[in-house]
Amino acid sequence: MKKILHISKYYYPFSGGTEQIARDVVLALKGEYEQKVIAFNDGKDDRTDTVDGIEVIKCGCFVKIAAQSLSTSYGKHLHQVMKDFQPDIVVFHYPNPFVAALLLRELKTTKAKLVVYWHLDIIRQKYLRILFAPQNRRLLECAAKVIATSPNYIEGSQWLQSVKEKCVVVPNCINVERMSVTDDIQKRAEEIRAKNSGKTICVAVGRHTEYKGFTYLIQASKLLDGRFVIYITGTGELTEKLHEEANDDKKVVFTGQIDDMELKALILASDIFCFPSITKNEAFGLALAEGMYCGKPAVTFTIPGSGVNYVSINGETGIEVENRNAKKYAEAMKKLADDAELREKYGDAGRKRVEENFLSTQFCENARRMFSRL
Repeated sequence: MKKILHISKYYYPFSGGTEQIARDVVLALKGEYEQKVIAFNDGKDDRTDTVDGIEVIKCGCFVKIAAQSLSTSYGKHLHQVMKDFQPDIVVFHYPNPFVAALLLRELKTTKAKLVVYWHLDIIRQKYLRILFAPQNRRLLECAAKVIATSPNYIEGSQWLQSVKEKCVVVPNCINVERMSVTDDIQKRAEEIRAKNSGKTICVAVGRHTEYKGFTYLIQASKLLDGRFVIYITGTGELTEKLHEEANDDKKVVFTGQIDDMELKALILASDIFCFPSITKNEAFGLALAEGMYCGKPAVTFTIPGSGVNYVSINGETGIEVENRNAKKYAEAMKKLADDAELREKYGDAGRKRVEENFLSTQFCENARRMFSRL
């Protein structure tokens, strides 16, 4: 049985899109390959866990700089697992520049094939983007295959364009079990609808950070009348600023961090799923796919090179408008609010698109097919 070493920034139960995808890959290949995972721990100590029957080596992190975790023990642990485990394939989840430097050193003395799982380009950190350009080139040169989450991202990334012949599209998937609806969730959704009787209920989900674009949703809200209510979930570095921007706009309701039951109830109760992300940092949009799976029409911005406009198709599963244009965004929300038949049409098409393209069954097939060809 061939061996695969997965290198992720963090790993389950740490919650994040990249971490979920890393686990999805491991589960897709379980039973067909012998696997190990190495990642950062969310604390300062080294530890080894077993997750889904797979050994996960977690290296203590002593500091984060520009979203990059640093560890004094990672190099030692990576060297040891490469030496002892002797993987046939190494799957590296990008971006993770500190670990990339360590991995490139290890690859000089191994015959393991490298698969780079390219989640997104480094965009916000302008100087780091320049600094790590030589490292990116070496990684992509060493890679046998490069996984992209959508064809849009391949076309929009200068890095992936440079190795287009190595790229394979493996779209992300949603966790259907996580999206299952119980009687309690259905009851809670009915309570939310009753509380907002006569209102058009809109929901936006995500961390309060710049690329999520919540500021434009708040601007759009100010152009809407009182029949709308807009729930914004989550927290983040921009939470306080977003509250200030919303001011006395009673249409906007900040929920803070909520559990899965409340989140699913909110989505079920909603009429429109708002996904106002604005940059390629939103490489795919798992939350968007989850909203569509619940049969909700989506309103998105055009993001060149992002998978967002691959997940939701303009005029088919929702409405896509000019990036950062709050007026157009508000107009799209009004259009859906005024047309129940259109909401149902887009919602049904959205659920069908997710069922046919973005469930774990398709993900497993795509991942296994790709790895079997290495």
